[in-house]
Amino acid sequence: MTSPAELPPAGRKVVLLTRRLPDAVEARAARDHRMVPNLEDRALSGLEIAARAAETGADAVLCCAGDRLDAAAIAALPDRVRVLATFSVGTDHIDLEAARARGLIVTNTPDVLTDATADIALLLLLGAARRASEGERMIRAGAWTGWSPTQLMGTHVGGKRLGIVGMGRIGQAVASRARAFGMAIHYSNRRRLAPELEQGATYHPDPEAMLPVCDVLSLHFPATAETRHWLNAERIDRLPLAAILINTARGSVVDDAAVIDALTRGRLAAAGLDVFENEPDLHPGYRDLPNAFLLPHLGSATVETRNAMGFKALDNIDAVMAGRPAPDRVV
Repeated sequence: MTSPAELPPAGRKVVLLTRRLPDAVEARAARDHRMVPNLEDRALSGLEIAARAAETGADAVLCCAGDRLDAAAIAALPDRVRVLATFSVGTDHIDLEAARARGLIVTNTPDVLTDATADIALLLLLGAARRASEGERMIRAGAWTGWSPTQLMGTHVGGKRLGIVGMGRIGQAVASRARAFGMAIHYSNRRRLAPELEQGATYHPDPEAMLPVCDVLSLHFPATAETRHWLNAERIDRLPLAAILINTARGSVVDDAAVIDALTRGRLAAAGLDVFENEPDLHPGYRDLPNAFLLPHLGSATVETRNAMGFKALDNIDAVMAGRPAPDRVV
């Protein structure tokens, strides 16, 4: 609980932060608003967030991707809260229909995560293909006995076909980076890109038809009810034998049991995953798989990107508080 003594001075709009944010973001929030921080940086339930908003008289809530704001939490928010600004591009943690019905403005932070997330996708691609996590564990365990001609032989990505499902800004940035490694780009998207954006990539209107040519499959589409477990056993079986899976989208777009089974059997050679369904409680089957290269949701985790995300969230809050349209309004 936050005591009145912990609240900033009166006279400005109250902005509740649900987690600790980068120092520069919190400094701006404190400068321009009555900022209520989450000093313990503990993940709060949706109802706890609503209770803190009521307790502190919040006008706005700056939440994060891990905050589960379902219909009950939205309903429990006090009427005084006008805007819910999420420190993320994705909004699958928020019940948007409940927010719309309540008249609550919801905003996100698009366009500032592109390069950082694309970099992580390439890190996952190379790490999975070249068995980097196996080598790193070998060294840390003191098990490396020296160079060997057949030790940890991986996959050379040059000349391989990279299939991208979802060719938005991040997908295009991944394609640009992959071309530098000599990969052939295939993609599937709701709409075909203009030639100057396509840059020679092969377009597949139907992602199902693209799967057989994907030596590496990289997922870049949002989590929705329709895309939940999109990559299932049937679609994995359409990939070439020993394909590599990369996921920097959302964990729920893959069927974990199917992916783990495919990795165990060698149907998939490797997977590089930065996101997981129900994270941080990822499927335990991943942890013991040597061919799973796993990162703890680092896609946007650079100082520059996280600052930009926070500033964008505050830009949206500032606009709503000033009676202007929010630049990144989702609902």
